[in-house]
Amino acid sequence: MSVRIAIAQINATVGDFSGNRARIVEFARRARQQNAELLLTPELALCGYPPEDLLLRDDFCSACESELEVLAGELPDIAVLVGHPEQRGGRRYNAATLLSGGRRVATYHKQRLPSYEVFDEERYFDSGAAPCILTLNGLRCGVNICADVWEAGAADLAREAGADVLLVLNASPYHIGKRERRTEVLRQRISSTGLPVVYANLAGGQDELVFDGGSFVLDSRGTLRCQLPQFEEALGIVDFVDGEPQPTTIVAPPCQEAEIYQALVLGVRDYLGKNGFPGAIIGLSGGIDSALTLCVAVDALGADKVRAVMMPSPYTADLSLSEAREMVRLLGVRYDEIAIAPAMETLAGMLEGQFAGLQADTTEENLQARIRGMILMALSNKTGSLVLTTGNKSEMAVGYCTLYGDMAGGFAVIKDIVKTLVYRISRWRNTCSHVIPERIISRPPSAELKPDQTDQDNLPPYAVLDAIVEAYMEKDLSPRQIIAEGFAAADVRRVVHLLKISEYKRRQAPVGIRVTQRGFGKDWRYPITNRYRDPY
Repeated sequence: MSVRIAIAQINATVGDFSGNRARIVEFARRARQQNAELLLTPELALCGYPPEDLLLRDDFCSACESELEVLAGELPDIAVLVGHPEQRGGRRYNAATLLSGGRRVATYHKQRLPSYEVFDEERYFDSGAAPCILTLNGLRCGVNICADVWEAGAADLAREAGADVLLVLNASPYHIGKRERRTEVLRQRISSTGLPVVYANLAGGQDELVFDGGSFVLDSRGTLRCQLPQFEEALGIVDFVDGEPQPTTIVAPPCQEAEIYQALVLGVRDYLGKNGFPGAIIGLSGGIDSALTLCVAVDALGADKVRAVMMPSPYTADLSLSEAREMVRLLGVRYDEIAIAPAMETLAGMLEGQFAGLQADTTEENLQARIRGMILMALSNKTGSLVLTTGNKSEMAVGYCTLYGDMAGGFAVIKDIVKTLVYRISRWRNTCSHVIPERIISRPPSAELKPDQTDQDNLPPYAVLDAIVEAYMEKDLSPRQIIAEGFAAADVRRVVHLLKISEYKRRQAPVGIRVTQRGFGKDWRYPITNRYRDPY
């Protein structure tokens, strides 16, 4: 008994029914050319994932239903298991339907609906309860959808119904360590069921989420038999002989810094591309954050679609200017310098009477950031290009950012990257080609809003700050637990206090790419008005 199964690791776009349908048909034709008998697509591949409140619209679901009928008639002579939403009897399901010979053969409804991290499926779907078994040349295939395999139950039902192999459609978003975790979880399911697994995952960016692909096949012993690349579309082919997958292509995973960087590149490329922006504008400062953001933008879009703007003030160091100029030379992007001193002087004169008798403070510093934000947004309005903000997760956590200033823009590329990780990724990027001048990496970080300023004038060292933010925000440790791990109580109090009082800023920040298990986005829902104080 031999069956050839293909995996369509496609990049679907939410709501682009015809485009997604065309991708499925293309992959089906390619799979048929390689004599595959079944093509497995990702979760909700026909409508894109996650469609969120579009699912609450009957017209959206009806359009997807119509598209499924069109797809059935366009497919070549190959069975295709397609992910899509289905409305039936007043209920809505996250479904997978087998199309073959121009018709629907069988449909499976997802049983486990996740409502944690970035997921909110209980809001949209009803749970299925029955297994679904598809038979191909004697091979009995059970169907699961994503969260069905993250806990026991649904896979066991498939085994009890007679499955020889488990086919899993997935839209599993990326975060650091997710690839390893998927393999671990699937091996747990294999241990309990004895079923080999074909795991098809979505690839592409959708708002703050990045789906990394990395589809794979495990045999009944949990041995890896196929591994597709991450962060790109791919077609996988695996032969099952007597119920077991045979070895085929295994793409080695990248190092962590490379994996994160690829996620950022894909996130930027798809956010701008899928939303129709012609290019990107970045405020370059001569610092590490804007340097890394510029690299990502160029690698995602091409140098011809990226514009860097340096906006020096009287406090901008000569080093910042020289290194910014060197970097744009290395990358080959358009570069402009617009001095903000005239605007600073004008605003100072306009506000002189209002500020009479008051000491200079962060107000004057924030005015500089807002002047720069206004310039960047004016260029964006005039050209249609999107401003990419350059703030990192460390700054967002403690509010070391300015509303309508450095936060002004349309997409926050490194919003979920702490400062220490910014340095790690930047050093890795330079191993590919040297594009970030060494002095940008080695100099002390500074906002350069007043003479001789450094970030550590106002914040703990980034190694300390980042560790506290990760412990409190990503791991949900209490301040007492963090202090017990050896951090100074004063640092913990300060960071947690800043994190809490900065919620109103973060709520107004642009959406940004999620790469950790918990970012300041879909999976961070703290109230702005909040008088709870952690015990110490």
